[in-house]
Order: sequence, then structure tokens, then C-alpha cells
Amino acid sequence: MKNEVKTSIDGLDVGMYISRLDRPWIKTPFALEGIKITSRDEITRVRKYCNYVYVDVEQGASPDARYWILTGVPSTANQGRAQSRVRTSRSGEKQEYRALRKITYRESETFKSEIKTASKASHKLTKGYKKLLRDLEAGRNLDLNTVETGISYMVESVLRNPSAMMWIVQLEKLDEYTYSRALGTSVWCATFGRHLGLEKDAIRQLAMGGLLLDLGKSRLPVELLKKKGKLTEDELKIMYQHVDLGVKLLASEKDTLKMKKLDMVVLQMVATHHERADGSGYPQGLNIQNIPMFGRIAGIVDSYDAMTSVRPFLNAGPRTPHEVIAELYDLRGSKFQAELVEQFIQTVGLYPTGSLVELNTGEVGAVVAINGLHRLQPTVMLLLDEHKEPYAEFRHLNLSTVEGDVRVEKGLSPNAYGINMTELFL
Repeated sequence: MKNEVKTSIDGLDVGMYISRLDRPWIKTPFALEGIKITSRDEITRVRKYCNYVYVDVEQGASPDARYWILTGVPSTANQGRAQSRVRTSRSGEKQEYRALRKITYRESETFKSEIKTASKASHKLTKGYKKLLRDLEAGRNLDLNTVETGISYMVESVLRNPSAMMWIVQLEKLDEYTYSRALGTSVWCATFGRHLGLEKDAIRQLAMGGLLLDLGKSRLPVELLKKKGKLTEDELKIMYQHVDLGVKLLASEKDTLKMKKLDMVVLQMVATHHERADGSGYPQGLNIQNIPMFGRIAGIVDSYDAMTSVRPFLNAGPRTPHEVIAELYDLRGSKFQAELVEQFIQTVGLYPTGSLVELNTGEVGAVVAINGLHRLQPTVMLLLDEHKEPYAEFRHLNLSTVEGDVRVEKGLSPNAYGINMTELFL
């Protein structure tokens, strides 16, 4: 897959490599399918024939993100061709994600010892993100230094023991939608990156991208963001603009983003997190070969976090993590890369940390840790007995080691049986 961006001609500069045009090469005087720009004259020549081009950022410099073009409506024909490619290119995709693994992480702290640190990291990151949005609302320049420290603290916690931060995210889902969504997506991205074996710096970039995915919504009408019920077609078109708006906001942050390779990863992640493997996503309708790896990861994580959160515009409560995992599994190989979906399920478990479950004994508990080799047998903190009465003292039960036939019967909604997780644990 080429790591390329679509840009207007105004975004071209010396040192860039044009990998595709907006028309067939044969209809232009260019001799080769690929142009390394070595002078301003070459840009002038390209301008005579093209309105936009694609620049391969692996073979040369990247255009300023302000000139990126994130437009285009997915067509049915494109979706059909992309679905065929999704089915036939599995081997290459599998090699791509396997190449990400650089490190195998081990838990260095217990859940109990990490939970307080995770809570502090969560509050620090949320506080920084709120300030970021307030600055934007007040017309001040975007300063990512506001959240970088929080990202670092959060990633360090995830590397020590991801269950603690996953637990915090699940509890805070019942809080303010905008902030909990940004935090949740960032934490899930970091946790997924840890599972995939990415190096620490790459995990930080993945976490930063996750935090900023919906930054462009700060530029949309407030009444649209708060609307209850289904959006109209015109309203959806406006909502889709948040991707382009987010990229443009990030591109304006000159001091933090210097368009280095990892910064490019963040920008492309924001630009492509709503693209889908079968070409049915937006805003460009890209197929799987043209969605960068971090964009593919972001699409899965963002979908999971959205479906397990309260979504005001659908006027609906969160779905259980188990239901969402099952839906993502059904979408593997079509909307999302199959191998990545399978790896994500291994990351969060079929019953993710922080979710409520009911056992076949009738007892109710909260998942505090997933078991790597036994995804159906997490460690559960028991809250209610078989009569749905609260235990005087909560105790942990590791279902992978307990004697007898004790298992998870079903996943529950966050407030099942009147349980207030926030009051209990935060």
C-alpha cells in the first residue's frame, strides 16, 4: 500500500514525489508513472494538466495538510471492487500488521496498585483536552502541548497494566459524552498499540491521534451536535465535514506539528478514521489498500468506543461491550481488516475490563481483567449475590482458575440492577 495523500497543486513543493494524477498518465506528457519534483518549473508543468495529485510521503516530503483534499462520495461501484480486493489481499494485509510488532510487553504492576495512578492520568488528560477545546472556542491557537503530558502519563499506565486504564474509561463513559469519547478512543488506541507490540513512541502517536479524531466537531454548529434523533441527509453532510475541519485545525498548529513522519501518522489517522475497507466510508471512499494502518486501527477503535457510549444524536444508551464485539466480528473482512478486528478482540476480550456481567450462578460482577489465553473467562469483581443483593465486601474471582462450572452467562448494560459504577469506584 502506498502511503500517499491527495493534495491540491498549491500543496506541491520541491522534494515531493507524485505517485498518481487526477487523470490517466497516458493523457499527459509525463513519461513515467511517478514524478520526483526537483524544481518549481515541474510544479508549473503539472498544474497545466491536473487539478490535484497524490503524493507518496514515503518517497519524499509531504504537502502541508492545509492543502490536503478530503472530499469525494463513495460509489457503489467502488464498494464492489473494494470488497473483492478485501477478500483477495488478506495475505499482504496480515504481513502489514505483523510488521508492526517490535516489542512484547509484560505487566509490571498489579491492577490494584495501578488503578490510582491510572485515575490521575485520566483526569490529567481529560483536563488538558477540555482546555484544548476551550482555547479553540475562544479563538486561541491550537496548542497540543496542552495534552502531550497527559498522553505520556496515560501511555505509561497502559504499558504497566492496561486493565487499570480500561477500567477507568469504562466508568467515565457515563460522564460527559465529548470528553469521555475522546479519552476512551485514546486509551483504546494505546491499549491496542501495546497489544500489537508497537514501540512506545508509536503508541504515543496512536494515542494522540485517538484523542484528536473528532477535534473538527468543535467547528460544527452546537445545535447539530446536541440534536436528539436521526440526522437528515443535509445534516449528515455537515457532520461529515468534521474530518476535514480536524485536519485543517491540526495543520494550523505550527509549533507542535512539523510534518515529520510520526506527525504525518497522526494527521492521516484523523483524515481516514471514517474510511472503510470496502470503500463505503467517508470523506474519500478509500478502499483498504489506500487506508494507512493507523487509520484502519482508528476506524475499529472509534467504532467500538462510539457504540459502547451514550450517543445523543441516536437518542440511545450505550450497547454492551459484548454486543459491540460481536458486531465488529461480523464486520471483519468487509468494513474492517479481518486480522485487525481479531487482534482488537484479543486486546479487549469478549467481556472487556470495566463491563458488567452476570454469571451462571446468578451473581453479578464487574470485569477487572481479561485472561490472555481464556477470553471467555475473565477475572470478575463480584458485586451482587445470586439474589441480586450487594455483597458486604467485594471479592475477585478468576474464572479461568475457579473450581466447578462457573462462567459468564451474559454481558449486562452499564447500569444493570441499579448498579452505579461511578459511585462505587470513582
